[in-house]
Amino acid sequence: MKRILIFLASALIAVSVSAQEKIHQASSFGIKSDGVTLNTRSIQAAIDYIGSHGGGVLEISVGRYLTGSIHLKSNVELRLLEGAVLVGSTNPYDYDMVEGNYGLLLAKGQKNISVKGKGVIDGRGFDCALNFLNQVHLGFLDDTTKYDRVTKRPKLIYFRECENVVIEGINLRNSAEWTLVTDQCENLTISGILMDSKNYWNNDGLDIVDCRHVLIKDSFIDASDDAICFKSHSAEHLCEDIEVRNCIARSSASGFKFGTVSRGGFKNIRIINNKVYDTHRSAITIQSVDGGEIENILVDNLEAVNTSNAIYLRTGIRWNNGKMGYLRNITLSNIKVEVPLGKADAGYSYEGPIEDLPRNTSPSGIVGIPDIPIENVILKNVEIIYPGGGNKNYAYRGTSPEELDSIPEMIDVYPEFSQFKELPSWGLFIRHAKGITLDNVRLVAEAKDYRPAIVADDVQGLEIKNLKTEEPGSKTKKQVVKRNVR
Repeated sequence: MKRILIFLASALIAVSVSAQEKIHQASSFGIKSDGVTLNTRSIQAAIDYIGSHGGGVLEISVGRYLTGSIHLKSNVELRLLEGAVLVGSTNPYDYDMVEGNYGLLLAKGQKNISVKGKGVIDGRGFDCALNFLNQVHLGFLDDTTKYDRVTKRPKLIYFRECENVVIEGINLRNSAEWTLVTDQCENLTISGILMDSKNYWNNDGLDIVDCRHVLIKDSFIDASDDAICFKSHSAEHLCEDIEVRNCIARSSASGFKFGTVSRGGFKNIRIINNKVYDTHRSAITIQSVDGGEIENILVDNLEAVNTSNAIYLRTGIRWNNGKMGYLRNITLSNIKVEVPLGKADAGYSYEGPIEDLPRNTSPSGIVGIPDIPIENVILKNVEIIYPGGGNKNYAYRGTSPEELDSIPEMIDVYPEFSQFKELPSWGLFIRHAKGITLDNVRLVAEAKDYRPAIVADDVQGLEIKNLKTEEPGSKTKKQVVKRNVR
């Protein structure tokens, strides 16, 4: 992994140096900074010219530059200086599609491309999305979901099948849909970006789809859907050799998410020294429900504050087309999470939906299915603080064999930590798993809960070392319940 990243860094530095040799000012191509003139054709003409003349930089200085879809070309850097704002049109018909995706900044099959600078790309997503919705209501556009959310809206950035990509320092705001998407790209660095994209439904922050050799670092992501999300849309591709380091994420869904679309899989991924806050669902969730092969994932030094769930690992059979995936070799170490009693994203413009009720606060979960157990998971130096206070008069699930058997498998539904409603533990629920190690794990309930801290059901190989559970008034309570644990 280190060798790959060193090679990648060297290649990208070389690309950056060569691109800086030729700098072209936007004004030279008649590109207007008045915020009113639609610059789509003039910006595209500039990019096409630079790309066809050996490559270089299109430098955009202070001002507001209105535009529709722009297609970035090989060996071209789009540089937005501080004070420069690329403003997305709110007219749906100013946007092009690549592989079924609308986007403001698009690229397909290009090499040595970059977007840099301290400037802003603002999609004006709320107004843009409402205009798309208006066209649906008028009958000119189709909304396949029929939920008045319009699944096809412009992403801020969509790059497909590109190589040697750098996105650095840029400020991304107000996407109409997913914000920054790289799909089947290779040799990708995302560094020092600032993202605020929470003004409409399904505004994922950063989506890495079936990409290889990726470094994401020193970035801030604030999104109304999953903040940093790995996806695998193709059964023939996967996300592989990826590192995420020194990032801060907030989401009205999950902070770090693998899936849910997980057809190919995720391998050799490291998430190091990151923070999550005010997140409605899980701080970290890893899911193989579409036939994906998931292995060799390390999450180390993660701090999460005010997030509704700490950890959720899940297998299932949803869109797998007969392919049986797996989830194995996962290490979660040096993790601290604080789970609130109330809704973690309360007050944001687009809050996440109310989770399945009735239920008391859900535990973390390592939940496989009988045909696809989760294998070889290590939780080491993990501390999770829960509100406790589970009330059996509100929602109840006991630990007798009959009560444990009553928990549905739900193998083919959308995977979410609250999907089972009430679970029989307040700290950690483990089911259908092999080779689970809990090493120096501390679980704290701030109020007395009717449930035990941990329930393990159908686990082959469970090792518990230095477990600490804290719950008021529960000194004599059995905090670990095991059934069919071998």
